[in-house]
Amino acid sequence: MSSPPSHVRSGLTQDEGAHAAAEVAEFPAGPDYDGPPLVVAVTGAASGIGARLTERLARSKAVRKVLAIDERRGDVRGVQWRVLDVRDPAVAERLAGVDVVVHLALDLGMAADPKARSAYNVRGTQTVVTAAAAAGVHRVVLCTSAMVYGALADNDVPLAEDAPLRATEEASVVGDLLEIERLAKRAPMAHPGLSVTVLRPAVVVGPDVDTVLTRHFEAPRLLVVAGSRPCWQFCAVEDLAAALEYAALGLVEGEVTVGCDGWLEQEEVEQITGIRRMELPATLALGTAARLHRLGLTPAPAADLAYTMYPWVVSGSRLHEAGWRPTRTNEEVLAELLTQVEGNHAVAGRRLSGKDAATSLGAAGATVALVGTAALVRRARKRRQV
Repeated sequence: MSSPPSHVRSGLTQDEGAHAAAEVAEFPAGPDYDGPPLVVAVTGAASGIGARLTERLARSKAVRKVLAIDERRGDVRGVQWRVLDVRDPAVAERLAGVDVVVHLALDLGMAADPKARSAYNVRGTQTVVTAAAAAGVHRVVLCTSAMVYGALADNDVPLAEDAPLRATEEASVVGDLLEIERLAKRAPMAHPGLSVTVLRPAVVVGPDVDTVLTRHFEAPRLLVVAGSRPCWQFCAVEDLAAALEYAALGLVEGEVTVGCDGWLEQEEVEQITGIRRMELPATLALGTAARLHRLGLTPAPAADLAYTMYPWVVSGSRLHEAGWRPTRTNEEVLAELLTQVEGNHAVAGRRLSGKDAATSLGAAGATVALVGTAALVRRARKRRQV
């Protein structure tokens, strides 16, 4: 089966798209599967994408039993809950009789301490993979991000699944994901008989998803670096859950990318969002981002700015060949994102609240925000000199 069109537009009106999305969410179409019913364990099952997948698997005729693992009991019914920390070696005992483990217990939030977050993400993945092998599990499914490919001016558009991983490794979420990717590569060699599938989604959008990329659309102006070519591709959480189901059932294997068909150019994003751009020279934008992060004023390192500058669009060809299709377009998912972030205000990934937002996002918009940021830098320098 051929790859999806390189650039796709929606033919639905906003109301029609919302109605179709509601129908899909209520009556999700399962993949064609003719194998024996499986026992599937999902970590991080109490919230986020883990809860979406757990609910989906609980309704699947291809799944005999779902084991839901998290530090708290969730709301999904018809599954067996196991309350524990995924870093606890006792998780191996809980996986007895399980065919597939989908590991989604990751902390990718903006508020976490970077060292604590990395320790949780990497150690948790190591423990789950090792426990799965010890319990005789045949397949582990991990979920990272298409960000691991890196955002570079010379990237193919779209990127193939087997494209090299060229992301810059810093003390960021991307660094955690690259380490998880390395664990996925080593696991089958260390544990013969265990297969590992890794899903790499585009910008994930859904309730409670809060990343540096979703916060990009909370800014008073969309930062555009002069001479860059941003290409925006999104992935609805419902579509990601469906893709994870394909992986859990073994319908796709290896490295698998997932996202809406095609992508949006910067001009299209500005037209859809109604947010005007603020264009800065690359040296000024990157230099300021690096200083702000070094001073602890912004949550993401300067390297993450590349994901708003250069393309990192993925094809999703392996999922398409298996029969999976996205139910949402980039336009529709971006519209959903705008609804979700309404009322939030952020500059350079730093969310502003109350007084800060009123000061920085008044009539002068981006100009005042930029001046305010510079003032924060000056105050921080003065404190260091005292």
